[in-house]
Amino acid sequence: MKVLVPVKRVVDYNVKVRVKSDQTGVELANVKMSMNPFDEIAVEEAIRLKEKGIATEIIVVSIGVTQSTETLRTALAMGADRGILVTTDVAVESLAVAKILAKIAEEEQPGLIILGKQAIDDDANQTGQMLAGLLGWGQGTFASKVSPDGDRVQVTREVDGGAETVDLKLPAIVTTDLRLNEPRYASLPNIMKAKAKPIAQKTPADYGVDPTPRLTILKVIEPGKRQAGIKVKTVDELVEKLKTIGAVQ
Repeated sequence: MKVLVPVKRVVDYNVKVRVKSDQTGVELANVKMSMNPFDEIAVEEAIRLKEKGIATEIIVVSIGVTQSTETLRTALAMGADRGILVTTDVAVESLAVAKILAKIAEEEQPGLIILGKQAIDDDANQTGQMLAGLLGWGQGTFASKVSPDGDRVQVTREVDGGAETVDLKLPAIVTTDLRLNEPRYASLPNIMKAKAKPIAQKTPADYGVDPTPRLTILKVIEPGKRQAGIKVKTVDELVEKLKTIGAVQ
């Protein structure tokens, strides 16, 4: 069974994001970039399926600027087999990403597509769901456990009330949550081997997709600073403060 894993290049989660002075976006120049953490979990899950003999090939896909090759190489060093880079200089929105991935899925015929539930730059949390809709496949979102069995897969997913398990017919879409696994670090020998693994170069036009954004960013601003808390000595004082604050708001 082939497993397809989309990965995204984002600002590293340890970096404090700064807004550009002209408020058109966030500063990306000279900023450390890395693979989206949820996508790392997806890659790790695919590798574990291959180690169990369930997956036969892992294909990683990235859609973005040319530097996304580095993100693909990281996934290849972790254990993926080959990569596909769809290069574009525009910020590709979720629907366009889903359309490109749907075309790749039609070409590659994977039995399972595993992707992060969301990217930490836009927190959209919709690409997996859109992809499932375009392909007409079953979906298990926010997965904390993935258990393939024959032509089906059971996915335990995080919900507000705890967890639920869904049974899906393959091929299917799975989006990963934090509790699914702990991604491995790529070893130096595997990093060297990853340089020889193939990465196909594509463009959105190759898949008949127009990546032009449908949304326009008007302004990006930093969130307001939190005000300091107030300590009170008695319950009566607390009630009075709540009344005062509530009246002001």
